[in-house]
Amino acid sequence: MKGNEEGYCELCERTGVVTTRHHLIPREEGGKDMGTVKLCLPCHKQIHALYTNRVLGLRLNTIEKMKADERIARYLKWIRKQNPENIITVKKSRQRRMSR
Repeated sequence: MKGNEEGYCELCERTGVVTTRHHLIPREEGGKDMGTVKLCLPCHKQIHALYTNRVLGLRLNTIEKMKADERIARYLKWIRKQNPENIITVKKSRQRRMSR
């Protein structure tokens, strides 16, 4: 996560949130010089808590694919109702914890 700025999250579509750059292909998977998108801090943390970098790079490497994912879609339904000023706590999913 680099370059905090206030703006628009391309995943949850909320405005007035602090955003960071998310590499669509994670750097450790070869995406250092590839495309990035702006995500709010809670969304960025949540997708990394749900999925490994390998899964993100292979299967969820576009905003459209992330939005279509069942687990992320459930999260998006919830986060869109949250005040952008609230501090959101993120926990790793059980599957993600066991994948290490």
